[in-house]
Formats: sequence, structure tokens, C-alpha cells
Amino acid sequence: MKFVVSSADLLSHLQAISRVINSKNSLPILDNFLFHLEGTTLTMTASDIETTLITSMEVESVEGEGKVAVASRLLLDTLREFAEQPLTFNINDTNLALVITSANGSYNFIGQNGDEYPRLPQLQDDTRTLAMPVAQLSAGITKTLFCTADDELRPVMNGVYFDILKDGLTLVATDAHKLVRYKTSYSSATIGEEEEKVSFILPKKPANMLKNILPKESGDVEIKFDSKNAYFKLSNYTMICRQVEGRFPNYNGVIPKTNAYKIIIDRLSILNALKRVSVFSNQASNLVKLDFNNNQIHISAQDIDFSISAEETINCQFEGDPIKIGFKSAFLIEILNNITAKDVIMELTDPSRAGLILPFENEENEEILMLLMPMLLND
Repeated sequence: MKFVVSSADLLSHLQAISRVINSKNSLPILDNFLFHLEGTTLTMTASDIETTLITSMEVESVEGEGKVAVASRLLLDTLREFAEQPLTFNINDTNLALVITSANGSYNFIGQNGDEYPRLPQLQDDTRTLAMPVAQLSAGITKTLFCTADDELRPVMNGVYFDILKDGLTLVATDAHKLVRYKTSYSSATIGEEEEKVSFILPKKPANMLKNILPKESGDVEIKFDSKNAYFKLSNYTMICRQVEGRFPNYNGVIPKTNAYKIIIDRLSILNALKRVSVFSNQASNLVKLDFNNNQIHISAQDIDFSISAEETINCQFEGDPIKIGFKSAFLIEILNNITAKDVIMELTDPSRAGLILPFENEENEEILMLLMPMLLND
């Protein structure tokens, strides 16, 4: 088979799907891209068994059709060095010798039999569907992914939980120290009459793939899922991944319902103050102390081992009895970095219970709540 393709277009498609490929694969064939030529459409696949990413593009001057597996690293390294130009791919169907011809030279590869590439998993009869705008899914994954865990003992925490209710979609991620709940709407979903909701857990790696791909897409994303796998269908990409198996924790049960203290703060003021003060915190605990009193927050940190300390006072809107609470500064900074609102609301109950951080104003079609567990203060 033979075809002509733009070097830059091919490289951008292959780079997008190449992130799926592991540095060490159990099956040698997974070190390759699968090329499948049908008519003038070239479909490219990359997989690590658990997650598969597929993209396609139109090519020119086509002769024949078929499948071939091409070494991913060798092909990417070659394509990166080309200026934008047409490349001719010529594949010998008998011995799978592959020759790429450019304006100035030719490059010889040996392909592998495309039929050895793993087959895609088929969805079962209990398949459900969900459709929603690409922009909303992109925002939801971006704002929840940072909270996922790396916990071998509790794999259900290592992904983003899709909780599909009749009145909307909730995405949740938690690592037991911090939690984020992102509520949005969807275009359509299949939920049975007797069911209140359907759900699945998207693992961290495919969630990261989507985070990179979704900003380039537009329109709606179609999601299909059964009890084991999930399909994400976009205009230029299709992703199939295995779900995380198990029951996600009851996230609503850990969110405090009534909070005695409510503080409104300029997000950048507290974020920048935390970044400065946290430099002086104990490297092991990363503890910063927040002291709320009379429309002011006193932020302090110290490391007794090195005899260093720092403190800073910023303004806020707060009335009521003084309260002190300690947080791990890295987690609090991460949460504030993932909120885009100008002002944030911090809701507290007491120094031993989780604090809530919310945007003062939510974006259209979204409602975000972030929760952070406190650290015990000695004084």
C-alpha cells in the first residue's frame, strides 16, 4: 500500500496519541503505532492494553489498503526533524518493508503484522451513554484531576468519579487529604426509570490523555460505558479505557453541611502570601497556620530545626470569634491554583474539621466545591 501525507499533520496526530505508549510494554507490539489505511482515511492507534487512543486523517495518492504496525519512537524521532512537506509512505504488503520518501531522501523501516495488534474491547449489553459539550468535560477533568491519589491499597481513589444523576453530572476526585466536587450539566444521558444514578471511575492516565486532547476539540463528546470499559468519542479522537473497579467512597458524607465561619478572601492575595510564607515552613510537615480575626488573616510558618519563621497579614471579609487552623501549605496552594474566580469563600467549623474552599462566583454551568483536611496545631 502507498499514500502521501503532510509531515506536520501526521506528527501532530501521532504526538497526541503517543502519550498512551508505556516506556516498558508487556507485549512488544505495543511499542508500535498501528496504521490502518481504508480508502483515503488513515487511522492510527496507540495502546497500552488498558487504554487505547485512536485518531484518523485524510491522505492523498492512495494505492491499496491494509494494516501495518510501525515503531513509534523511530517514526516520531524522524518526523520531528522534517520541515512541513509531503511524505510518501510505501509499504510492501509481502515483507512489510516500509520506505518513507521525502523531497531529499528516503528512510527505511521494517513494519510488523498489524493483525498482531490487540483487538479493541467490545462494550456489553448494559452499555449506557452520556453526551455533553467538550468544554464542560475539559473544565471538569482539569479541575478535579489534581486531587486524584496514587494509592495501591485503594485503587478507587486513583481516578475521577463520574456520578451521573438525572439532574446533572458530578465529577469527584479525592486522595483522602483533599477533595474536589465539580457539578455540571449534560446534553443527554441514559438512566433507567428505576435508577437514581449511574456511575463509573475514569483512571488517572486516560483522564490525563483527555485533559491534553479536549482543549483542541469542539462540539459534543459522546461517552459510552458498561461495567468494565468506557469509550470517549470526539470529532478527531476516540479513546477506550478500562475503568477502575470498586465502589467510590460516599463523598457527600465527608462534606460538612453547616459551617459557623465564613471568610471571603481575594484569591491571589492569599495564594501569593502562602507561597512566600510556606518557604519557611517545616519541610516534613509543610504546616502553615491561619489565624482569622477582625477582617484579617494572619498567616505564619516556622521551622524550629533551622530557626526560621515568617508571617504575613492580609485583609479579608470576616466577622465573628477568632479561629486558628493549620493546613498543609502545598495542598492549599494547589487548591487555590485550581480555582479561577477572583475571590474565594473559605468555610470552617472548627480547627479539627475539614475546611471548604469555594469560588465566590462560579462559571456558567458549573459549581465547584473543594475540601481540605486540617493539620493539628500544637498551641
